[in-house]
Amino acid sequence: MNFHAAMPAARLLGVGTAVPPHQLPQDMVKIVAKRVLGERYADFDRLTRSFDNAGIDNRYSVVPFDWFEQVQDWPSRTRAYLDGATALFIDAAQQALDTAGWRADEVDTIVTISSTGIATPTLDARAMQTMAFRADVQRVPVFGLGCAGGVTGLSLAARLAAASPGSKVLLVAVETCTLSFRADRLQKADIIATVLFGDGAAAACVSTDGGDHPMLGQGAEHTWADTLPIMGWDVDPDGFGVVFDRSIPEFVKQNLADAVASSLDKIGLKQSELSRLVCHPGGAKVVEAIESALHLEQGVLNHEREVLRDYGNMSAPTALFVLKRVLADNPTGTMLMTALGPGFTASVLPIRFS
Repeated sequence: MNFHAAMPAARLLGVGTAVPPHQLPQDMVKIVAKRVLGERYADFDRLTRSFDNAGIDNRYSVVPFDWFEQVQDWPSRTRAYLDGATALFIDAAQQALDTAGWRADEVDTIVTISSTGIATPTLDARAMQTMAFRADVQRVPVFGLGCAGGVTGLSLAARLAAASPGSKVLLVAVETCTLSFRADRLQKADIIATVLFGDGAAAACVSTDGGDHPMLGQGAEHTWADTLPIMGWDVDPDGFGVVFDRSIPEFVKQNLADAVASSLDKIGLKQSELSRLVCHPGGAKVVEAIESALHLEQGVLNHEREVLRDYGNMSAPTALFVLKRVLADNPTGTMLMTALGPGFTASVLPIRFS
């Protein structure tokens, strides 16, 4: 089992999570969606069952309900992203720093994960206007990982910490999925996105100076050939348009087990050695598909379902929301974080507890 055997192990010292101020109860989303889309989308009434079957009670957004009833374009979406995502970055980062007992000026490297907006200068630079990061902090912004970003980002943070023993690495994953709402395209993927996605941020503090804190192992990824159309963005003059193929749950059932097995073999682990999986809950059907594919007892991914119920699918931060709840259970043994994202890619990361 390779937990950075050739170098000091990176450890997880703290996790923080944050959501924006505007609450979106699922029953209200359904009402507003029907008002905005119902008369324009012929199959909307048939698809309304998806709101009831998604396993989601509530979500959060950086913008209020009335924003979705107005015409939006790239500039308006970008303004909302810059304001909302920066605030989420600061909230999640500060919570993680407080949990780890770090000051902002002690952070050596910031890894920022975000795929739902474009910011240059990036979110970490904008957060520096409020947070007391040092002028020489190293900034590593990463775009395009989508739902896999939380796991891949934590893996990257662990590699950077291990490569510079004693340094302090802050990971922040921020997504404002609701800003991609489209009332103009009227594709089924856009309706499903309206059913599933919410906004949120999560942060993690990683360092080799972590005492008995959880040890982060070597991450791995598996990208399937010829799967680019499964998940991602279409880009047009009005904004991002979600690509979210209906085949994802069945694809997971048929293909995830082999990908996880090959990744575990690469990092020297077997599934039988794992005490728990910590999964990104992309949707209720995806959670069921993961349990089926990996021969888990149906319902065992309880924290995944709870996070989905309370926050919806927030893309990259969601797996870290699950991890935070799992950490509260005082776990033991070796767990495996997993997430699926554009590529189409499975990302895994082992975490060992004493």
